[in-house]
Amino acid sequence: MIKYFFKLMFKVAGWSIDGQLSKGLKKCVIIVVPHTSFADFFVGVAVRAIQGFRASYLVKEELFKFFPLAWFLKKTGGIPIARSGEAKNNVVDSVVNLYHQRESLILAMAPEGTRRKVEHFKTGFYRIALGAKVPIIMVAFDFESRVVRYLEEFEPTGDMKSDMIYIESRMKGYIGKKPELSFN
Repeated sequence: MIKYFFKLMFKVAGWSIDGQLSKGLKKCVIIVVPHTSFADFFVGVAVRAIQGFRASYLVKEELFKFFPLAWFLKKTGGIPIARSGEAKNNVVDSVVNLYHQRESLILAMAPEGTRRKVEHFKTGFYRIALGAKVPIIMVAFDFESRVVRYLEEFEPTGDMKSDMIYIESRMKGYIGKKPELSFN
């Protein structure tokens, strides 16, 4: 039922989806650009409902202290992460451990790490994918053309500098909800 609701909403809003996750893919890191607005979250929730997969995302653990918000975050795939003190340094290791503990984990992340304009991506998503030995799925939410585009499935090589240059080059030029904040 929810799938059909989101399909209708996508159609009414003029959105479409170009591509999908590989069949049978149980573990990966999905990186989505550009992250310029909270509206990106709702586009992502719609895409995963339409395509029938469950994606998780990382959230500051402090937000899980408030009942209605904590319930919503859990229901939509939020994973609490400590982002202060000594735990902050172990986020990548903690997430890699989750991949090793679970039979299935699809984690969606914004490589910019913020909704502000950035010149380069953060590297956490890359280090997680490398440590967990899972592919990186590159996706763009292009608000200008109203198309969600699956760009590429990428296996990290371990040469982070070269891989990051390549990933950034593939993900440039898509227009976010707030165009001036888009990754170019």
